[in-house]
Amino acid sequence: MNERPPRTAERLLAWALGSGDAAPTILGDVNEDYAALLGRRGSARARIWYWKEALMLGASALAGRAVGRPIARMTTRGEDTMRDALSTMGSVQDASYAFRAIRKDLAFFVFATLIIGLGVGASTAVFSVMSPLLLQPLPFKDPGRLAWVPLNAEGVGLSAVTSRTSNLRDYRELSRSFEELTGYNAFFEQGSYNLVGVGEPERLVGVDVAQDFLDVLGVTPALGRNFVYEEGIWDGRPAIILTHGYWVRRFAADPSIVGTSLTINDVPTEVVGVLPATFDFSSVFTPTAVVDFLRPWPISDETDNWGNTTSIVGRLRPGVTTEAADAELQSIIAGLQEADPDRWGLSAAVIGLQESIARPFRSGMLLLAAAAGLVMMIVCVNLSNMLLARSPRRRREMAVRRTLGATKGRLVRQLLMESTAVSMCGALLGIGVAAAATRFVTRTTGLEIPMLSSVSIDTGALLFTAAIAIIAGVAVGIVPALQVAEGEESQALSSGSRGSSVGVSGRRLREALVVVEVAMACVLLVFGGLVMKSFQVLLDVDLGFEPAGAMAWQLNPTREFEELDEAVAYFESVVANVAATPGVEAVGLTDALPLGRNRTWGIRVVGRENDENEGRFGIFPHIVGHRYTAAMGIDLVEGRYFNADDTGESAPVALINETAARVMFPEGGAIGQFFDMWYGQVEIVGVVDNVKHESLDMGSTNEVYFPITQNWNFGPLDMVVRSQLSGEVLAASVGDAIRAVDSQIPIDDNWTMGSLVEASVSPRKFTLQLLGAFAASALLLAGIGIYGVLSYSVTERIPEIGIRMALGASAAGVRREVVGKTIALALVGVVVGTAASLLGTRLISSLLFGVEPHDPVTFVSMIGVLLFVAFISGLIPAIRASRTDSAGALRSAA
Repeated sequence: MNERPPRTAERLLAWALGSGDAAPTILGDVNEDYAALLGRRGSARARIWYWKEALMLGASALAGRAVGRPIARMTTRGEDTMRDALSTMGSVQDASYAFRAIRKDLAFFVFATLIIGLGVGASTAVFSVMSPLLLQPLPFKDPGRLAWVPLNAEGVGLSAVTSRTSNLRDYRELSRSFEELTGYNAFFEQGSYNLVGVGEPERLVGVDVAQDFLDVLGVTPALGRNFVYEEGIWDGRPAIILTHGYWVRRFAADPSIVGTSLTINDVPTEVVGVLPATFDFSSVFTPTAVVDFLRPWPISDETDNWGNTTSIVGRLRPGVTTEAADAELQSIIAGLQEADPDRWGLSAAVIGLQESIARPFRSGMLLLAAAAGLVMMIVCVNLSNMLLARSPRRRREMAVRRTLGATKGRLVRQLLMESTAVSMCGALLGIGVAAAATRFVTRTTGLEIPMLSSVSIDTGALLFTAAIAIIAGVAVGIVPALQVAEGEESQALSSGSRGSSVGVSGRRLREALVVVEVAMACVLLVFGGLVMKSFQVLLDVDLGFEPAGAMAWQLNPTREFEELDEAVAYFESVVANVAATPGVEAVGLTDALPLGRNRTWGIRVVGRENDENEGRFGIFPHIVGHRYTAAMGIDLVEGRYFNADDTGESAPVALINETAARVMFPEGGAIGQFFDMWYGQVEIVGVVDNVKHESLDMGSTNEVYFPITQNWNFGPLDMVVRSQLSGEVLAASVGDAIRAVDSQIPIDDNWTMGSLVEASVSPRKFTLQLLGAFAASALLLAGIGIYGVLSYSVTERIPEIGIRMALGASAAGVRREVVGKTIALALVGVVVGTAASLLGTRLISSLLFGVEPHDPVTFVSMIGVLLFVAFISGLIPAIRASRTDSAGALRSAA
């Protein structure tokens, strides 16, 4: 072939070489090599090679000029002198050698990159999720001065932590520790708002906030204004502030919407502002609740009569601590109680706002952070082990190059470039892993974790974890060059090949690192196993109802009802229409589905008036239709269910759950007993099974069911429909049936009962998924580490194994020895890991349900999995060792 080299590359090289005497020689040599390669490898590969050589040689020549050593002055000794001249661009040559070394050992490069990427990505993702909740300040003005003022610091459920609005009024007036106090209606989800007149009817979620709520937080509307006094009083002028997300989603970010009027629940309501994108109410205060607007919440006598409804937030004065504010508040409460002994609901505590938001999730987040740290440590250990396993071979290579005249600095620089290149590629992959993980988390619905909308890649965590990986790779990667001291080249060339002390010590170090890997993997596996078993136990609890095959719709009529009978007739007509739909098995109504809303009433059992407190009980009320228990699959324990005869004209009746029956009537005989309500004495006609209402991991409370025909203390009702039809078919059929009764009611707001269960366990599931991923990663890394060490060890011992097999050792014996060594290393790691797990289980005890932290079954099963992986990792090198060719091994050892 007479094809010429690429013209542009040839001209570029000629220009870089300049007019020196060596230029024609260099150019001619490169062209000759190109011609030879053209015949062997073809035109495409030859042209690529020519471009690479032209760029490398051209860069070297230009670097030589830059340091004052023109190539024309370094040509007196022929080709050797030319190579010496090109060494003035040592870093370029070192980079070339480094990338050639990587290309020769591509499997190592890929494995190392994946390992580093996994560790950096996983660790960064976890710390990115943690950061907005635990590390970064809340997105408010001077957030360190914001405080949460719950009714009870240790309370569970909204009724236990919310206050009456009269408490907020008195605290505002009497407290000197707070600069400002405000609040919002914590039970806002029990209200419902229908938007009509703008396209299809749509159900919206609005939060009732005090007039100064945004001012106290330090949030300024992006458009428009805050609420004014005339809008914040009882029966004040209707007004709303749209959330930024809803403004963009529904009105395409049209600024002209401010000042216009929307018809919400048949009431013209002015849009007075739009919240900034940086303030997501639900993300901070009520995760998973998609909020569409804020509306004024009157702090008045009317709202005070509704009981404990208000979540109080305050801004402390500069220099005032939460402890000092709490002490002052206790003194104020004592004075108020003394002034009015009959006043109820007087209690409060002061907690930092960020602490109160993060407290329920702190244990799980810290556990995940510890798991991420362990995985990162395993990554560093594994990377170090892989580099050390290559070290004997690279050490001999470095010795050869030292013998040929390379300086120690050049060798260190080349290996430094190799390690840095691998670590940097792994870090870049880690950025991709972290980005994908954080994107998945922020887009996952149903996760009841605050501040998820603020999650993004944490730059500090990314730089920290990437730096650790790079330092580990660099520190271990340059070992082969550092091991070759001046005058010891011959020793380096002979060591390792015949089992020198250096080779033995190297193997022991690598084996020690394997033990460390196995120990850390054991800890993660045990923790992951405990959380997994706990989660399974949680899912197996008796819910008290049957979620499979049930869907729910919220029914929020667009018109107001004057009488209870009118409201009942409306809802019954909807139920009757839906019940007549083909495929529908049962339909029921309730104002409080399980695993959702939370409230508490107080009742007094009739006949226990001798003691002021005896017979008083707190209950969780459900106002339901008579078909509700059938639609939910709630079993009857004794007595009877509600029926169509329980109307407003008949005697008031109620159902109670088993817990209420046991607590209120420990001697038995609940059926036929009475308790007092504001509309008269109510007879208990039935006892039903306990239903998990607050959460799956909490015991049942006193629950009482009232028929909607006798108790008009409900807002929008949820309709439960049981059917074997698919969700899409059922939604379409039921939607048509609802619209046949009320054409203006939104019908798209429906969900499965199974989704309620999923949402209730979402924080635990999130923790389990991440911890499980870390445990699986640790197991994989431990397996890779064991395999890598034994594989290199077997390679080093091929001559020894060949000699032993030539002298009569059997293949089975060789396999037993290698596998036995594997199991021995793994057992040492398991012992260390088990001890560490036993000491650390107290860290996860708060995350467990129905499982002891020292559960022996979990420990044994997870250890068994780890030993099995170790066995498989050691078996492959063992099989390879047993197939050693004795004659070939003897020849290589000679």
